[in-house]
Amino acid sequence: MEFSAVEPPAAESATAETPPTEARTPERAPGPRTPEPRAAEPRTPEPRAAEPRAAGARAPAPTDAEPRAAAGRAKKPAQRGPRADCTADIAGGLTFDVRLPASPGPAGDLADAALLLRSRPGKSGVSETVRLPLVPVEEDPGTLRAALPSTVQLGEGRWNAFLVLDGGEPRRLVPGVNDLRSLVDRTPRADRTWLGVRIPYATKHGNLSVRSWLRWPHAEAGALRVMDGGLVLCGRLYGAELAETARLEARARRGGGAAPVLAEVAAEGAEFTAVLPYHGLAGHPLWDLWLRPAEDAEAVRIARILDDVPDKKRIFTYPAQPLDPGIAPAEGRTATATPYYTLNNDLAVRVDHPY
Repeated sequence: MEFSAVEPPAAESATAETPPTEARTPERAPGPRTPEPRAAEPRTPEPRAAEPRAAGARAPAPTDAEPRAAAGRAKKPAQRGPRADCTADIAGGLTFDVRLPASPGPAGDLADAALLLRSRPGKSGVSETVRLPLVPVEEDPGTLRAALPSTVQLGEGRWNAFLVLDGGEPRRLVPGVNDLRSLVDRTPRADRTWLGVRIPYATKHGNLSVRSWLRWPHAEAGALRVMDGGLVLCGRLYGAELAETARLEARARRGGGAAPVLAEVAAEGAEFTAVLPYHGLAGHPLWDLWLRPAEDAEAVRIARILDDVPDKKRIFTYPAQPLDPGIAPAEGRTATATPYYTLNNDLAVRVDHPY
């Protein structure tokens, strides 16, 4: 049986930008008190340290990855920029239209205007920055436009978008209207040497970021059919040719050198189909799926990135099936396997044991 994905939800509201409210227990006065015209319960300050609950409720200090308004409000107003509309083209490029306020400042403020894309630091702690010049749009006064061409490589990961005017402090941009229709069922050209995928999205704090992938060759996952005791996977390979010796490999994540579980691949041109039996996955909890196009070729990670959904883990969901098709999953006493997409939109299988 085949399960299709539901429509992705709308961008989350920026409720996380609001600082957490301190939880306090109101104190009782020794006698009657005259009500005061105040919204909060009156209380007398006490010469003691801050309550543990209030300190624990405070959010962590802001980082470059995702500034928080909670700490910013205690010192100075959060530096939030205007809205930016994003349009994607079929080649993989992005156009940003930044709508400035009615009075952005002197004309000189726009002379060095730029949109910055700053990568979130990885394990190495290094962050990269790509600077895109902003130029006025003649037919739309008050709008500045920046272009990220498909020929410019953007490293794989998440990139936060900032606005800089006249060398001032960078300000986070707020997402506007995204036109991503060209990304749906996108087909990369066969003559290219690398594949760049960029999807703008709203973060949980209401800021604009871009999710980027940089791969080649690429194995795009298509329809997944969950059956008794296994998974039927269909997909398409870009940047390499499928041979008769092509195979699907399920590799144990952090498996300590465990041998991969192999499955045969039926190929027709660039299209491939494979059936992965679940019974061989009992030894480890997580398995990453790879496609080896030929016996002597490098394996390619199977993922689903050629559309307009930046995070598929919570949107594309599939049912669990027992590892042994002859045993029904009654009352949770049977080990089950569930296909899912990781945070990087790579395809994997999770095994859950009842013990």
